[in-house]
Amino acid sequence: MSLPAGRRHDLHLLERFWREPVHRTVLPNGLTVLVKPDAGAPVVSVQVWVRTGSTHEGDLAGAGLSHYLEHLLFKGTANRAGRDISSVVQAHGGDINAYTSFDRTVYHIDLPAAAAGLAIEVLADMVLNSTLPPEEVERERSVILREIDMGQDDPDHRLAESLFATAFRTHPYRHPIIGHRDLFAAVTRDELLRYYRARYVPDNLTVVVVGDIDPAQVEADVRRHFGGAKRAALAPVLVPEEARQLGPRSLHRYEDVEISRAGLAWQIPGLTHPDAVALEALATVLGAGDSSLLWQEIREKAGLVHAIDATSWNPGSVGLFYISFTCDADKREKATAAVHAALRRWGRRGIGAALVRKAVRQLVVGEINTRKTMAGQAARIGAAEVVIGDLDFGRTYFERLVALRPADLQRVLRAYLQPQGLTSVSLNPAAAATAAASARAEGVEPGDFTAIALPNGARLLLQPHAHLPNLHLRLSCLGGGRYEDPARRGATALLATMLTKDTRLRSAAAVARTIEEVGGVFHAFSGNNSFGLALEVLPTDAARALTLLGEAVHEPAFRRDTFEQERDAQLAAIRQDNDDVVTLGRRLLRRKFFGSHPLAIDAPGDEAGLAALQPGDLKALHRRLMVAGNVVLSVVGDFDPRHLAPKLKAFLARLPRGHANLASANAALPAEPGAFVERQPRQQAVVFQAFAGPALGAPDYYVAEVADELFSGMSSRLFERVREEKGLAYFVRSARVIGLDAAMFYFMAGTAPDSEAAVLAEVEAEIARVAAGCVEPAELARCQTRLKAARRMGLQTNASRAGQAGLNALYGLPVDDWKNYDRQIDAVTVAALAEFARRYLRADARVQLVVRP
Repeated sequence: MSLPAGRRHDLHLLERFWREPVHRTVLPNGLTVLVKPDAGAPVVSVQVWVRTGSTHEGDLAGAGLSHYLEHLLFKGTANRAGRDISSVVQAHGGDINAYTSFDRTVYHIDLPAAAAGLAIEVLADMVLNSTLPPEEVERERSVILREIDMGQDDPDHRLAESLFATAFRTHPYRHPIIGHRDLFAAVTRDELLRYYRARYVPDNLTVVVVGDIDPAQVEADVRRHFGGAKRAALAPVLVPEEARQLGPRSLHRYEDVEISRAGLAWQIPGLTHPDAVALEALATVLGAGDSSLLWQEIREKAGLVHAIDATSWNPGSVGLFYISFTCDADKREKATAAVHAALRRWGRRGIGAALVRKAVRQLVVGEINTRKTMAGQAARIGAAEVVIGDLDFGRTYFERLVALRPADLQRVLRAYLQPQGLTSVSLNPAAAATAAASARAEGVEPGDFTAIALPNGARLLLQPHAHLPNLHLRLSCLGGGRYEDPARRGATALLATMLTKDTRLRSAAAVARTIEEVGGVFHAFSGNNSFGLALEVLPTDAARALTLLGEAVHEPAFRRDTFEQERDAQLAAIRQDNDDVVTLGRRLLRRKFFGSHPLAIDAPGDEAGLAALQPGDLKALHRRLMVAGNVVLSVVGDFDPRHLAPKLKAFLARLPRGHANLASANAALPAEPGAFVERQPRQQAVVFQAFAGPALGAPDYYVAEVADELFSGMSSRLFERVREEKGLAYFVRSARVIGLDAAMFYFMAGTAPDSEAAVLAEVEAEIARVAAGCVEPAELARCQTRLKAARRMGLQTNASRAGQAGLNALYGLPVDDWKNYDRQIDAVTVAALAEFARRYLRADARVQLVVRP
C-alpha cells in the first residue's frame, strides 16, 4: 500500500535507528549478548535481563519471590560483601539499580564508558554467584514489609492492585508483583534458593550493553565473566491463560482519600497480535495529551474530571486497554457515563484521519525519545529480545503503524471496548460512600552554548546538536513565592499552566492539537525560584513551535472558564498529594521550618491561596514577570543557527523592557525549632529532621551538595546502618529545599510506628560522625565520583541541557557552569564536611517532625 508523504517521512526518521547495528551473540551456555555501540556520550548502560518475574513463580504465585530475590542479589556474593556491590559502582561514578515486573527482572548499571568491564563483572557476580545470606534474608524481609506498607499508603497503588485483581481471575497478573503480605512473610530461604537456581541460569539471561564501547572488548568481557557458568535445564513455567471476560466487573472502594480515582479497563490481546498496533494508536488518540479526544470531551468541555488518559498495556499474551481519571467524588458516575457515551459515538462515527496522523507522529516521536540516553536504548533492545523475542519487531510494528487507516481504529474500538468486557474500579473519599449508596438507590557531545544579549535585556542561548532529529526550546523566568502575593500562593505555577492554554488566536484545544498533531510536546514548569515554558518537536516543526511560544508569551487570553478549570486541577493535585504521607510530611516540615518565608509553601501553592486567585491576578503577574530582563530562551538540538536565530531574536525583541521586582524575604531560620508529632491514618511512620543550609550561590553550596550525597544512596553509612544492618526503615536519606536566599537541609526516613526514636538516633549519630571529621577519604572520593558522573549523565538530553543553561543564566551563574562542577566538587574536603555539620546540623537549631498513625 502506498503511504502518504508524511508517513513515509515518519518511517524514514526511524530507519536510521534500525540501521544501527546491534551485535547479537549466543554463548555456548545459552546466554544471549546484545551490544550496540553509540559514541553520542562517554557513558555506557549495562543491563542484565532475567526472563523471570511474578508470573513465573509457579506454586508460590503471589508470594513475591522475584522481587524478594531482586533485593537479595545486592546483599553479597561468593566474591564480595553486599555493601561492596554498590560502593564499587559508585566509586566509578555509576548508578546501580534493579526492577522487577510481571515478566522480567532487570539489573542495570549506568556509568562512564571506561568502566564498562567493571559493570559487566559486577552484574555477572550478582546474578550468578549471590549467596543469599540468611541474616540478609530476614533483614530484607522487614524492609520489603515496609515497602508493602508504603504501597498500601499510596492510593494510586491501591487502585492499580484493585484493577488487576478484578480484571484477571486466573492469570498471575492478578497478584501484586511485590506479593501479598501474608504469602510474602512466609517465604523461606530454601524456597528463594530453589527459585534462584531454577530461573537464574544462562539460558534465561540476556546481557545488553549500549554506549561508547568497543563491541569486541565488551563481548570478550561478557564471555570472561558469564561464559564460565554451565548451561542448566530451564523448566517451562505454565502460565494459565485468562478466559475471555463475558460480563462486566466492578470494585469501588471508599477510604481516607480526598479525591476520586477511577479506571475503566477492557481485556485486549498481547503485543504481537495484529490488532496491538491499532489499539495503541487508539489509546493515543483517546488519551495522550491535552488535545486528545477524552481530554477535550470529558475535561475541557464537560468539566467532569481533573485529568484523564488512556493506555494500551499488553506485554504478554493478554493485556488491558485502560482509561483512568481523577475527579471530585460527586462527579465520578457522571464522568464514567460521559466516557461510555463518547466511546459509543466514536464507535459509530469513526476516528478522523487527522487524529490518526497525529497519533502516528506522537508514537514515532516517542520512539525517538527512547534513544535519548544509553539506558533508554538498552531498555528498548532488552524488551525487544526478552519480552517480544524479536530484535527487529520495532520495524514491523512501525511499518504496521504508519499503514493504519481510520477504519482500523474504529474497528478495534468496536471490537474490544464492549460493555460485557468492562472492568470498572475506583477509590473514593469515605464520605462519598453514603452518597454513592443513595445514588444507587437512585551521539557526539554538544559544544558550548552561544549566549546572545538583546538590546531590551532578554537573553538567547543556542546549542546546535544534531545527534538526534529533536529540537527543544525552553523559556525560563525568575518566579515563585518571592514574586507572589503571600495570600495568593501558587500563582506562578498556575500562570505557567495558563500560558500553555488559550491565546487570543487559538483555544486551548487548538493549541494542544497544533503541537500534538506533529508529535510535539508543549508544557509548563514551575519551581521554588523559576517558571517557564518548554516545547519539543522534530526539527522540521521549529516554526510551528516558535509560533505557539510567541502566542503564549505575547497573546495569552486568561479565559475565566479555563482559569477556573486549571485552578481546580491544581487544587485537586494538592489534595491528591496530601494522600501520600511522605509528601504531606514534607509540606508540614516546610511550613514549620520556613515560617513566613516564601519557601514555606512549595510551588503549587496552598488551597487558600489558590482559592483567592482571580484571572486579573495572573494578568498582573504576567505583566510583571514576562519582561525582557527576566527572560532567558534556551534552544538546543538539531537546528541551523543561521536560519533559526533571527526568528528567535525577533520573538524576544517583542518583550517589553524591564526587570522583575523581588520582594524582601528576610526570616530567621528555622522559624519553629523544636520537636513535633503529626497523627495521620496511615500504616507507616515518616520521620524528618530539618536544618538551615546554604542557599544557591553560597560559598559552601557545593559542600552541601557532597553532604547530601554522603548521607544518601545505597552505599552511604546511614543507609547501611539504618536499613541494611538494623532493618529499621525502608528508605532513609537527606534532601534539600534550595532558594536564592535560604535553604533547608533535611533528613527523612520511612519506618515502622514503633521505630521512630531508633531511626532518629541513628541520624543523629551519623551527623556526629561527620562533625567529628570521621568521614573516610575513600568514602568522600566515592561521593565526589558519583556526583560528577551523575551530572554528566544528567545532561544527555537536549531538554536537560536547555533547562540547566537557562537556570544558570537566570541565577547569575556562568551559562556553561557544569564545566566548573567537577572542580567545585573535588575541592570539598573531610574538614569542610565536618565544619558544615557543626555549623548547620545543630540539634538546637532544627525542626523535628514525626508523622505517625
